[in-house]
Amino acid sequence: MSRKSDTLARALGWVSLALGAAQLAAPRMVNRLSGVDDSRLASTVTRMAGTRELMHAAALLGSRRPGPWTWGRVAGDALDLAVLGRAMANRSGRSARSGRCDRSARRRRRAVAATAAVTGITALDLATALYSSGLGVRRPMRLQASITVNRPREEVYAFWRDLENLPAFMLHLESVRTTGERHSRWRAMVATADVEWAAEILDEQAGELIAWRSVRGSMINTSGSVRFTEGPAGRGTTVHLTLEYRGRGRALGAAVAGMLGEYPQQQVRDDLRRFKQIMETGEVLLAEGSPEGVRLLSRLRQRPAQPVGGRS
Repeated sequence: MSRKSDTLARALGWVSLALGAAQLAAPRMVNRLSGVDDSRLASTVTRMAGTRELMHAAALLGSRRPGPWTWGRVAGDALDLAVLGRAMANRSGRSARSGRCDRSARRRRRAVAATAAVTGITALDLATALYSSGLGVRRPMRLQASITVNRPREEVYAFWRDLENLPAFMLHLESVRTTGERHSRWRAMVATADVEWAAEILDEQAGELIAWRSVRGSMINTSGSVRFTEGPAGRGTTVHLTLEYRGRGRALGAAVAGMLGEYPQQQVRDDLRRFKQIMETGEVLLAEGSPEGVRLLSRLRQRPAQPVGGRS
């Protein structure tokens, strides 16, 4: 995030350098091109703006982390927009009082064009400032749930460690295929399309923890972990599941909703309930009140139950 925002901030620093130099060297020309009065007062204001732009350039080009300095440009843009707005208002008044309508109209059009250009730069400055501050980045969607399974911890861990078992109770998964000791390939249904991504196990503690994440460059940016602890009063195993999906804005919500249904948090809880049923009974029990999430298609494509650990 910081590398991209810093690169863009430095590019804006070069813009400030060029604009500031022009405003100091030829303020009257800049004013005429912007539709602003070419009076002595206006030229003084333009030189002051040029000095400000050079200060922005020094901060953006000389700092090791220039991104946050972009807020200074945002403040300067607000002043520039106010000056241009005043110029357009003055041009409108003069054209109504004088006979030089054509000349005033041309200057007003220049002011409108300059205002549009500054507005676009302001939007870019603001986006860069927000991005560099971390305010424009959507936080990962984190889903957590836990459940207690009435089976020994080693057995519960072993079943989950065989990642190819996950689609038996995680209905959003079409398949998980092991491709190495710590690598696997996952496939899920998003809307009407299959999405695949590669994943790797980052941390593994036998009988206690499995943590994984999607490989860099995958279609889905996700990670997860599952912890196994002793159940209450030393009976059974408590499973703690955490899933994270990273993305921006509506794209993240749409991707997660497409895989997990309309209520992702509830779907994760339902996944663990199905896991509990498989571990304790060897099958997923379908009943009127069975937690199958909010997607009817999940019911229709439910996989047949498989015996677990020799239990029928």
